[in-house]
Amino acid sequence: MARENQSVVTEFIFQGLSSQPRTQTALFVVFLVFYLFTVVGNIMILTVIRADCQLQSPMYFFLANLSFLDTCYVTTNIPQMLVNLLTKKGTISFSGCAAQMYFSLTCGMAECFLLGVMAYDRYVAICHPLLYTTVMNRKVCIHMVAASWASSLLSSMVVITLIWRLPFCGPGILNHYFCEVPAVLALACADTALSELVNFIFSILIAFIPFLLIITSYARILSAILKIKSARVQSKTFSTCGSHLMVVTIFYGTVICRYMNPKSRVPQDRDKVITVLYVVVAPLLNPLIYSLRNKDMKNALRRAMNRPKSLFT
Repeated sequence: MARENQSVVTEFIFQGLSSQPRTQTALFVVFLVFYLFTVVGNIMILTVIRADCQLQSPMYFFLANLSFLDTCYVTTNIPQMLVNLLTKKGTISFSGCAAQMYFSLTCGMAECFLLGVMAYDRYVAICHPLLYTTVMNRKVCIHMVAASWASSLLSSMVVITLIWRLPFCGPGILNHYFCEVPAVLALACADTALSELVNFIFSILIAFIPFLLIITSYARILSAILKIKSARVQSKTFSTCGSHLMVVTIFYGTVICRYMNPKSRVPQDRDKVITVLYVVVAPLLNPLIYSLRNKDMKNALRRAMNRPKSLFT
């Protein structure tokens, strides 16, 4: 019976954020602009970091990877959302939903790990500056990023495999605008206790372990900064962490609200709004935060903008 039910569901139907045509049109324009700005902004950061010799430090290596990750994250979700807003009946195939959920979950997990690694990088740079080049050498940085991606890919595979072994009953109406784990689990017509438990455990491990690393790193950074007697040096030292702290606050604040409630089995409108914040808004704000609040990035952007002019003068 389970297999029969599962074979009947060949696609899922998105309810989306709104059923009103005018609202859908407005949302399409807003999300299209957000998507274009996000992709252009993150690609710009990637290009500038790669081209500028003054930005070849571990901090900017991790920032380039974060920009690449955010580009992948929004590309996994927003194009499908835009298509759904243009069609009267937004649908996605069974396998397409599985693929979207897998890559979206992988990107979210990888961002948790990467934000933790970036906090550790700032801790070593501020608290152990003499050991910085030794501890955070190129090989170590590459291994950290590779470990973040590998852990995310494997963890997502475990979660998705457990979910996709469940039978799904018709009519397959997904109360969301993309294939998110809680929304898909709500359509299963079998006991989902094991899948929900595994999802919750991975959420704890992958969200909170990096979060604890971030908290510990910044607690030690704050302690080291408070020992500096010069207020100007204190401000300059802490400013190198300001952008990262803002990104962490936006991303983790919304993710914790969404995923740390195991009883929230059926997604509500509030949950869909929260997901917009970390799926759409956070990747958009990251390039703005890092480019506008970072002196080195602003200088590198000016040099990049002036470079073409020098070719003709």
